[in-house]
Amino acid sequence: MSYKVLIANRGEIALRALRACRELGIKTVSVYSDADKGLKHLRFSDETVCIGPAQPSESYLNTASILSAAELTEVDAIYPGYGFLAENPEFANQCNESGFKFIGPSSETIKKMGDKITAKNFVSSYGIPTVPGYTGEIPEDESKFKNIVKEIGYPIILKATAGGGGRGMRVVETEEELINFTEITMQEAQNSFGNNKVYIEKYIQNPRHIEVQIIGDGKGNAIHLGTRDCSTQRRHQKIIEEAPAINIENESLAKILFSCTNLCKEISYEGVGTLEFLYENGNFYFIEMNTRIQVEHPVTEMITGYDIVKAQFRIALGMGIELNQDDIKFNGHAIECRINAEDPETFQPCPGQITKMHTAGGFGIRYDSHIYGGYTVPPFYDSLLAKIITQANTRKSSIKRMLSALDEFFVEGIKTNQMLHQKILNDETFIKNEHTINYLERDFNK
Repeated sequence: MSYKVLIANRGEIALRALRACRELGIKTVSVYSDADKGLKHLRFSDETVCIGPAQPSESYLNTASILSAAELTEVDAIYPGYGFLAENPEFANQCNESGFKFIGPSSETIKKMGDKITAKNFVSSYGIPTVPGYTGEIPEDESKFKNIVKEIGYPIILKATAGGGGRGMRVVETEEELINFTEITMQEAQNSFGNNKVYIEKYIQNPRHIEVQIIGDGKGNAIHLGTRDCSTQRRHQKIIEEAPAINIENESLAKILFSCTNLCKEISYEGVGTLEFLYENGNFYFIEMNTRIQVEHPVTEMITGYDIVKAQFRIALGMGIELNQDDIKFNGHAIECRINAEDPETFQPCPGQITKMHTAGGFGIRYDSHIYGGYTVPPFYDSLLAKIITQANTRKSSIKRMLSALDEFFVEGIKTNQMLHQKILNDETFIKNEHTINYLERDFNK
């Protein structure tokens, strides 16, 4: 049976999905905004549909426009990628109710995992450790509120329950900051997510950010594809990712991999997902689950040889897939650098036209990107331009290969954060794998 899928996204993930569809013999429909007429994947798609103006709210976040495009082109399923509507339970539900298979887990699962309090309480019932904290309503009585936080112990971190992408979080060091910072965080949460609810966690001061990639077929079978280390980040935004995470206590690792896989089996999880943890002193602490493909999925593909995106399509469309943990073999070490259109020092976005460029290549080097010479980077969307991924037998060799790839790669006409990546990869703390999630902001270049 032949299938047709609508790709409800843009940029490199849209191109990645289109390539997977072509390999599987799936026809594609690609949607785009007025600002995205020059996207590379549109040239290779079987059909294209403009869904609105440049602003995301009027195009890529416009459910009605996307569903209308799906009806017009008579597709079988809708692929959300990451960002935009990928973790929107209402969109997933509307897709299915309109007769289009949403390529991802059920709307109920997305909703359960999208609220961080609900997710935290849910995974803990399956033996997955969570960060100590308070998930109840914030008391209006200031003295009661202060007593609750005092019991947890400073510093604490305030988090929006509907937060994501590094937004809606604030560290509180002292009692004097508590009330003011809580009000600010609640207002930010309301403005960003339409929900002002926040919860409290003990602030783990120097952890690593470790995540577990899982795949479930929706029938009670699930496997894991190991770990990733995403500790190289700034303002909760990942910059460099690696697989596998190294220097993890063996017993703790075995337990967390078993618990994550078992959870997905028990709930008959469908599709791909990532459970994210803080890791410190041999202990894992669950922070959230992403019910979608991750930007950093290529590092896992590089060390396993497992095509995660194709697995998404096979599972959703019933094309047949066997999930056997014993079939997964891990090979070497992979690193991904996110090349963004931004100033490497101020991190200000730098949209504009790419006048000239050259991609990285060679043995053990993968390049995922939608950009090309003459392409104009619009100011309306995420600044991600490209992902350079290297794989080698060891982490040390993978770092050297990445430095070589970055030396070859260049983009002219706009600024990128390429120089920042080169500095990090030459940094002694990073090379020794002694960095934590706070390293870039607190100690790097000091």
